[in-house]
Amino acid sequence: MIGNYEGTPGKYTTPLQGLTALVATTYLPGCSNVACGTAQIDEAKKIAAAADATVLIVGIDQSIEAEGRDRVNIQLPGQQPLLITEVAKASKGNVILVVMSGGGFDISFAKNDDKITSILWVGYPGEAGGAAIADVIFGFYNPSGRLPTTWYPQSYVDKVPMTNMNMRPDPASGYPGRTYRFYTGETIYTFGDGLSYTQFNHHLIQAPKSVSIPIEEGHSCHSSKCKSVDAVQESCQNLAFDIHLRVNNAGNISGSHTVFLFSSPPSVHNSPQKHLLGFEKVFVTAKAEALVRFKVDVCKDLSIVDELGTRKVALGLHVLHVGNLKHSLNVRI
Repeated sequence: MIGNYEGTPGKYTTPLQGLTALVATTYLPGCSNVACGTAQIDEAKKIAAAADATVLIVGIDQSIEAEGRDRVNIQLPGQQPLLITEVAKASKGNVILVVMSGGGFDISFAKNDDKITSILWVGYPGEAGGAAIADVIFGFYNPSGRLPTTWYPQSYVDKVPMTNMNMRPDPASGYPGRTYRFYTGETIYTFGDGLSYTQFNHHLIQAPKSVSIPIEEGHSCHSSKCKSVDAVQESCQNLAFDIHLRVNNAGNISGSHTVFLFSSPPSVHNSPQKHLLGFEKVFVTAKAEALVRFKVDVCKDLSIVDELGTRKVALGLHVLHVGNLKHSLNVRI
């Protein structure tokens, strides 16, 4: 429950303690440790077959993941996947899978298992983590967390050498690229994914359809077609615009919501497929709405880096998006 950037807490509230504080609970350690060389599958199946709901706590700790101790794959260790699958198959009620780790896993087998009704990634939740997990499971707290990283399939790790830190993909070598900005292959979950017990909708109130970048009179782009211009101080000073959004909570439960503003630039200079411009977290009561504002600095937020490492503003159509909402913005000179 504790990572290796921490003090020493006086006590812990474990998931078992958090759950038993709210409901009668039967406990069985499925493995003797996170390596899980041998799982107590038969005993766990018997308990799950009789329980109204089953909570499986899985993952890793500092014996596998820590400074100076890198994981060799992104699969749950040992017999943990087998334990999860067999217990879910035997369960009478809903199955909630809770994953503790610092990094992501290929849990596609669990994601695609219809018997597993909920998956919570809780990181290393700290000394009161057990109480927090129970509060989310029983609906006392409406979750609003979002993934800070993309979770990849194991096949991705097999293609990406640890010594290659290039962001952009290389079709010639089969290198798939890194991060949500450049990687276009299969994912388990993507950066920014996360669920809530309510439904939030986004509505655009204010955004420009075009912006113009001032350039000097003798600039070469006046006489020839340019796909980008340098993001220099003379052109960029005070060049910004506002975006206003209305966030509606359509459900019956109040909660917080993180609004991510992304931009997809024109396909020039091997540009990213999208990148994050900003985010705001807002609390919205049930059946109500809130206003969210972003200020976009054109040269800072809409610029890209070309093949030579020079920061440029791509000319042409940029697509701004929040969730399923998209807005086209034409950047011109």
